[in-house]
Amino acid sequence: MLPATSAPADDVLLALLDVSLTGVIIFRPVYAAGDPATITDLEYVHLNPAAQRMLQLPERPTGSFLTLYPNAAEAGIFAFYRDTFLSAESRRYGVNYQADGLDNYFHLAARRAGDQLVVSFTDTAEQSRSAVEEALRESQAREHAARAETEVQRQRFYDVLMQLPAQVALHEGPEQVFTLVNPDYKRIANGRDLVGQPIREAWPELASHGILDVLDEVYQTGEPFIASALPVQADFTRTGQLEQVYYDFFFLALRNAQGQITGVLNFSYDVTAQVQARQQAEQLNQELETRVQQRTQEAEAARAEADEQRNRMVRLFGQAPAQINLFFGPDHVWTLVHPRTQELLPNRTLLGRPRRQALPELPEEQHEPFDRVYRTGKPVHVLESSRHLDRFDNGESHEEYFDVTFQPKFAATGQVEGVMSFAINVTERVRARQQAEALQAEVLAAARRQAQEREALFHILADTPAAVALLRGPEHRFEYVNAAYQQLFPDRQLTGKSVAEALPETREAGFLNELDRVYRTGDTFFGQELPMRLEPTDGRPVQQVYYTFTYQAYRENSQIAGISIFAFDVTEQVQARQQREAERQQLHHLFMEAPTPIVILDGPTLVFQLVNPAYQRIFPGRGLLGRALLDALPEVRDSPVPDLLRQVYESGETYVAQELPLMLSRHDGAPLEQMYWTFTYQARRNTEGAVDGVLVFAHEVTDQVQARGVVEESGQQARALAQELADSNQQLIRTNVDLDNFIYTASHDLKSPISNIEGLLYLLQEELPAEVAQGAEVSPTLARMLEAVERFKRTIDHLTEVSKLQKEHAPATTSVNLAAVVEDVRQDLLPLLQAAGAKLFIDVSVLPPVQFAEKNLRSIVYNLLSNAVKYRHPNRTPHVDVRAHVRPGHTVLEVHDNGLGLDPAHLPRLFTMFQRFHDHVEGTGIGLYMVKRMVENAGGRIEVHSQLGAGTTFFVFLPHTASPVGHSFPAFLP
Repeated sequence: MLPATSAPADDVLLALLDVSLTGVIIFRPVYAAGDPATITDLEYVHLNPAAQRMLQLPERPTGSFLTLYPNAAEAGIFAFYRDTFLSAESRRYGVNYQADGLDNYFHLAARRAGDQLVVSFTDTAEQSRSAVEEALRESQAREHAARAETEVQRQRFYDVLMQLPAQVALHEGPEQVFTLVNPDYKRIANGRDLVGQPIREAWPELASHGILDVLDEVYQTGEPFIASALPVQADFTRTGQLEQVYYDFFFLALRNAQGQITGVLNFSYDVTAQVQARQQAEQLNQELETRVQQRTQEAEAARAEADEQRNRMVRLFGQAPAQINLFFGPDHVWTLVHPRTQELLPNRTLLGRPRRQALPELPEEQHEPFDRVYRTGKPVHVLESSRHLDRFDNGESHEEYFDVTFQPKFAATGQVEGVMSFAINVTERVRARQQAEALQAEVLAAARRQAQEREALFHILADTPAAVALLRGPEHRFEYVNAAYQQLFPDRQLTGKSVAEALPETREAGFLNELDRVYRTGDTFFGQELPMRLEPTDGRPVQQVYYTFTYQAYRENSQIAGISIFAFDVTEQVQARQQREAERQQLHHLFMEAPTPIVILDGPTLVFQLVNPAYQRIFPGRGLLGRALLDALPEVRDSPVPDLLRQVYESGETYVAQELPLMLSRHDGAPLEQMYWTFTYQARRNTEGAVDGVLVFAHEVTDQVQARGVVEESGQQARALAQELADSNQQLIRTNVDLDNFIYTASHDLKSPISNIEGLLYLLQEELPAEVAQGAEVSPTLARMLEAVERFKRTIDHLTEVSKLQKEHAPATTSVNLAAVVEDVRQDLLPLLQAAGAKLFIDVSVLPPVQFAEKNLRSIVYNLLSNAVKYRHPNRTPHVDVRAHVRPGHTVLEVHDNGLGLDPAHLPRLFTMFQRFHDHVEGTGIGLYMVKRMVENAGGRIEVHSQLGAGTTFFVFLPHTASPVGHSFPAFLP
């Protein structure tokens, strides 16, 4: 008895459950609907901590016992719990449970407590496994191994069934559904689709023979069924005509691991020829006996007729397609020898001799079927039986193969008196199959050699720097790509896919057509520096690449099997050549457009190869192009010019002359005049670096030299003029400062009176009688006055901002994230965007920070985005694209819209203060002026492209000091 100070019993019980090392579960039975006596499951009420740890469950699981442990019913645990609850007795149970996430031996004890079941259990997870449990686990391991071996044996059995020359099929389930049909069975089905169909649907004509009922009986009872020479009528040719054949049947019930019947094995053999021969023999025997009974008084005549019938039977035997031999007695004495049998054994006496004496070379196992048939009276079938026979004519041994049926021959008393053998020579079929198998082995060996050769080729191709791929079939499916080819498309899966699937760009580029042509004609296609457009899958811009490649058909068994691709990326070479040509054209254009006189002298004779217009204007009447220097300008022969040019041509070093005086004629035959020249002679080099000409950059400075004296004389005047200009600049600066102060003061002083006017208007609106304030004349007037006041206030605010901008020539800048600013503005404009139904696309994420005043950059983005939405076109959904890219020295922000657009005549005044070209939207005409001023104050610029009725694009060039490094992307190659 507990002391008076003890804790309540419930607390003690709960504490005991918490500290118990034994798992405790409290269940409540779940009864069947409408049947309170039948327990169908158990509901969890409580699990103590030990039980929670052992079972990895919470204190009160939501699922029922059989829901969490469905295999507990099969293991007997649920029955133990149910029976213990119903008996109200304490019971114990041991179980090795290896299912539903558990793998231990459990000791269970249970007892009913009121309407609940208390279960105490322990496991062996923390104990050494007993010898019994170890033995059990070893037994389970052996069972798993046995199951694996059984699966191997099952596969072997399946292979045997598929190769048997008899007709074999498997029927599953009570409907006898075909699940396996070997080739011989398919042959007699003559194209019928059997697998997956019940036999009653596949062979409905068999119902009248009782075969289907026999199959059902075998499935239901498990007793095998054996029948010999059973007649069957079926539409084997599927022409609607029934054909009668005879089969030996063997039906065997198939069972699962639990011994339950799951189907039937159908094993049958066509014995039509043997049955027909036997029927003929029996018919002849019957006729013979009838005649003997009818012609008793005519014994000799009957005997003669019997002999005739026997001879007829012998002839029939001799004409039968099978070798039919009759043997009498237990020694199997030959009583009838088929002619073909005698042909196989010439000069050997068979008739009247026991079989063992007549064929002593045969092993004993080949005589055993005769003994068995004679002993049991049951037929025996042997397929492809091998016979090694000695020919007496030449003494050689040869091997023959037979399908043999051994049939008992019964006497009139029903006793077995002999054996009849029906042998079909299948030597040719066996040897043909053996030859086919040998040929198949040779083909397999050749295929392996070919695979090894292909593997060696692939190893060679894998190391080549060229991009190589093999395409197979008319769909051009990638069969092989080497590492160089795969590197061209690092993010794409090529092998196993067709070119159209893996590289859809090829269709538009026309390469699929070329692949089809090569596959169709076999003609090799050579592509030299062909341009292609690559559209990367990750959204990067389209790239122009160039490849030199070949498409060449490869053949297998003299047929085109696919196309091999060898490709070389020549994009850099082509681009370099194009760049050189562009630079040459650009240089030529610059030379021809330059205001400075420029010529190019080619070769050692210094032929004028290029003369720009500025140079030609010095000698307007003289032909220079294509002529040697001394031929075109003979007066320079005695000047230092020829020697200087030869020096530059030979040494490659540049020579610069300052104000060199020369005596030249401007026209052919004109008198010489003195000219002063400042020029540069620079060597021109070819691609190998050798000098092949001279570039001449000349400046005639005759006027400058002559004017220098004049300039020097007027230097004092120039300095005085400069001082006057500086004074004017200072005056202009003071005027601009005064103007800015005036604007700021005016805007500040105007705020107070306009606010008073606004207050008076609101007061007037409140003081007027309601019928007057809402009248048709007063209400619109008051609304227009308030609207005018509001516009005036906005104008004053903008003037203040303009004044600030005028003073802010170099605002303080910081490193600003453009993407963050755009997103901030987007959030502010979200109500406006939603109200207008506008579609906004932003692509400014991967950019370097911008050096700018953050508040000014936000104001620029806000003005441009809000204008794009406000000036939208009324007949289409607004689309606004915000993009940015990097150029040397600038980050360019682009804002595109599909709005109203502007007339080209308005563009020069677009950024002017107070300019507005659309009056249906409120505004002051100052926003774009402020945007332009903020951009220019920061050292940038803004451009605009617009088309009336189509839309507008603003380009904002935001300056920065660093440019990001560009990246190249892999080129495309079909």
